[in-house]
Amino acid sequence: MKKILWLGLCLYFMASCSKNDDAPNTVAPPGDGGGNVQMGLVPCENGMAGDYPCNGYDLLGQMPLSSFNAGKGNDSWGWTDTTNGREYALMGLDNGTAFIDITEDGNWMYLGKLPTATSSSSWRDIKVYQDHAFIVSEADGHGMQVFDLTRLRNAAEPPQTFGADAHYTGFGNAHNIVINAETGFAYVVGTARNDAFNGGAHFLDISDPKSPQAANGYGASGYSHDAQVVTYNGPDTDYSGAEIFIGANESSIVIVNVTDKQNPVLITSLQYSNTGYTHQGWFTEDQRYFILGDELDEVNFGLKSRTLIFDFSDLDNPQLHDTYLGPTSAIDHNGYVKGPEFYLANYTAGIRILDISGIAGKTITEQGFFDTYPANNTADFSGVWSVYPYFDSGKIVISDINRGLFVVKKSN
Repeated sequence: MKKILWLGLCLYFMASCSKNDDAPNTVAPPGDGGGNVQMGLVPCENGMAGDYPCNGYDLLGQMPLSSFNAGKGNDSWGWTDTTNGREYALMGLDNGTAFIDITEDGNWMYLGKLPTATSSSSWRDIKVYQDHAFIVSEADGHGMQVFDLTRLRNAAEPPQTFGADAHYTGFGNAHNIVINAETGFAYVVGTARNDAFNGGAHFLDISDPKSPQAANGYGASGYSHDAQVVTYNGPDTDYSGAEIFIGANESSIVIVNVTDKQNPVLITSLQYSNTGYTHQGWFTEDQRYFILGDELDEVNFGLKSRTLIFDFSDLDNPQLHDTYLGPTSAIDHNGYVKGPEFYLANYTAGIRILDISGIAGKTITEQGFFDTYPANNTADFSGVWSVYPYFDSGKIVISDINRGLFVVKKSN
């Protein structure tokens, strides 16, 4: 209790907290989750922002895992409160989910944690819909937690230990969750391989966020590790307005029409050479190109960080359009598109920001990076897990497995 009170007061006043017998360790070896809370701008100058290699992106702050009483980090997402414009980082941890108000530079507030529903796990995933966070984990029996983010507005005496507002138990463990905000459906993937949908997708109607309802699923193509679901408005007019599921299914990409939840229809599946583990992908905003990461090709084939670009102009007959190789051998993980940029969580190489404005002409270039794991850039499962680039302020949330939460922003 002393430690929690001490940390809460330090974060509240953003004072310089000296180490004492009751305080969390403020000096620790790199990569063990310890270290200092770092607040305030650290500009990227001469290739470094403090201890971190960088190119074109400044450090706005860092909170180590010890701040959250956690051993490992994993996923991250964000939420903007539309009533007041405040911005919150949602940080996945091995033992729960942390909520941090990052609105004011140099004056963040760690508001509290929603503990895991069952046991701890290295895998946790978070998405947001209608001011609610939806959280799944590979912890046994975890199900899906629903947390009303508007509770953060008036969180008293932070950091709090929060309870879930709803708990859906129609599945146990799950690797990931994706949400189509246009339809109000969530798609939970990577569940038990022997469940009703073979580890494929569970469809959930979350139009009433606190009362999720099962709405069938899709398992004909087997286990889906990750996915994106969109209301399609891309160049293939045969599917205009349809709800399309693109699954990363370990050894293939599957494209499924899930408009009719009771009758999902496989459009096609596709493979590519040097398949290690088909991990995760994201559409360009015009929904013509799908940018895919394979998590094991660097390990299995000795490749540089490889990003595959598929032309989805014809959903029935997608084609490999281009292959981008990064400057290091680090493993690529989660990647997200915002306008003409692709934000790639690249494990030991940090985040890499790719200019995809020339994607049609097969011109993709790295325009910047921020490396939260300066020790090396080897093909190892350490460093950055995920990145959230969607705040209007331009702040970019980074979740690091070993070092916790970072927020960066493009240099002026």
